[in-house]
Amino acid sequence: MSPVAAALAPVFLLIVIGFGLRRSLIRLDTQWHGLERLTYFVLFPALLMQSLVKADLGKVPVAGIGGALFLAMLAMSALCLALRPLLTRCGIDGPAFTSIFQGATRWQTYVALSVAGSLFGPTGLAAASVAMIAIIPMVNVFSVAVLAHYASPTRRSMREILATIVRNPLIWGCLAGLALNLAHVPLPKLWHDAADALGQASLPIGLLVTGAGLHFEGLRRAGPAAALGVVLKLVLMPILAIGLAGWFDVTGPSLVVVAICAAVPTSPSAYVLAKQMGGDAPLLAQIISLQTVLAALTMPLAIAWAS
Repeated sequence: MSPVAAALAPVFLLIVIGFGLRRSLIRLDTQWHGLERLTYFVLFPALLMQSLVKADLGKVPVAGIGGALFLAMLAMSALCLALRPLLTRCGIDGPAFTSIFQGATRWQTYVALSVAGSLFGPTGLAAASVAMIAIIPMVNVFSVAVLAHYASPTRRSMREILATIVRNPLIWGCLAGLALNLAHVPLPKLWHDAADALGQASLPIGLLVTGAGLHFEGLRRAGPAAALGVVLKLVLMPILAIGLAGWFDVTGPSLVVVAICAAVPTSPSAYVLAKQMGGDAPLLAQIISLQTVLAALTMPLAIAWAS
């Protein structure tokens, strides 16, 4: 088995196991909601913080990785907005457009970190964490703003949007780890042991939660809108990101991490946001489910191209 296939196989197997557990052993929504909150607020921030605390950032082209993915996200957002008039003429309303937008711009951090860590170890995790700092704040701002403009019956103020970003524990985990690394703060062995244990638990639980959140009920009725969301994220986004990374002279494992981050499916948290703000949640569920299935085929291609 190739290194790429070996890295991807357990990731997608855990997603499949999570899908099966949701429909057999662990059926209550409250149980999965608790696991999701534990991962989002405790385990995942611990992984990000510890990855950046231990990282040798001198070996990571921070500006190249962050710049390439940030510009790719901006370009994809601009393309989606430019397509809005055409999509309206094709019968795609505002809430459906927001689902296409989120499906094209957001990314599944659990999958990205799992694959980057499997392929390149701590260096891969550090590079992917840098990508998160570059992408997460802006993609959240854009998603909330687009939903507020095209779908939400009530407009959110800029203050509310910024408050959503400020409360994001993933951003705080990245910033805290980066600050501790740059300040060369010595941390006791107890800290490292506890943070390593929490971080090691985050990715498998996060992938199980991802699988549990998949919805395949409406895939038979998936139409052009869902197909567009899949093509934009799994095909065009990796092309944009890898091309921009080349422009920033990013090479080697760092270029592969850029490809991984660009080629992962959309985050299930986008579905929650769509439900909260009036987006077309069923359409977004179709997009996320289709992307997760097809990413098993498209991610190896993107990684091979970057390699």
